[in-house]
Amino acid sequence: MTGVKSEGSQTGVDERSWVVDMLDFRRDGDVFVVRNPSSGPVKRLFGGMIAAQALAAAGATVDPEKLPQSLHLYFVRGGDYDVDVELQVERTRDGRSFDTRRVTAVQHGKTILEMIASFHHQEPGADWQPSAVPALEFDDSVPKLTGLGFADRFEIRTTAGDDSLFAVPPFWIRTKEPIEDDPLIRACALTFMSDFGPVPAARPPGTSMDAEGSYAASLDHAVWFHRPFNPDQWHRYEVRPLNVADARGLVIGSLYDSAGTLVASTSQEALWRF
Repeated sequence: MTGVKSEGSQTGVDERSWVVDMLDFRRDGDVFVVRNPSSGPVKRLFGGMIAAQALAAAGATVDPEKLPQSLHLYFVRGGDYDVDVELQVERTRDGRSFDTRRVTAVQHGKTILEMIASFHHQEPGADWQPSAVPALEFDDSVPKLTGLGFADRFEIRTTAGDDSLFAVPPFWIRTKEPIEDDPLIRACALTFMSDFGPVPAARPPGTSMDAEGSYAASLDHAVWFHRPFNPDQWHRYEVRPLNVADARGLVIGSLYDSAGTLVASTSQEALWRF
């Protein structure tokens, strides 16, 4: 088995983290195969997990000095547990500063995800972000236990009024255990985490997430990686809606560290049917 390289205790992690286990592939050239869990808290594979695995497969084919810059993907169909996922990487372009990769995730011979990811060699330049008032101060947040099993790797703090099975943004989040000090591994952890909040945030106003017969699913997702990310430190995830029409809700998200530094931006459109 081969996956994203980890140096274990040299990075402050005595054993392989769950993120590295999630990125453990069988590799044949630019084709990566991963076996996902035998069961999960919901019927279909968590989209953030497949997105993280696709990013790792893409990253394994680029110069290690080039770090994830952004990813844009479509969730084409739901994935199944306990079935191999084949990640086919296409080397779209290798440049001096940027590398571009396309990843197709296949299960049962059918595409379940399509991703385009870009990797950038770090460069000196301006460093700026707009000031923003936190939508939820850490001292005002409360611990949250979600009904989603894949969230048990994290500590989550939400608003006191969040009584949903999900974590409705804004919320604070961190991993319970340290993650290897590797930019690609941590970018994959961020990608995994970034899919927690958008679907509930895209819910049409005046509707209930628990309404009988309701159905929700992620359609597409994007992440822009701005600054270094440490998953075991507290980060605030804010997601705000932009539009609801044609049974689709569009949201944008911002992930800040505890000092208020913008670490990443996200966007997602979700399907909501009632």
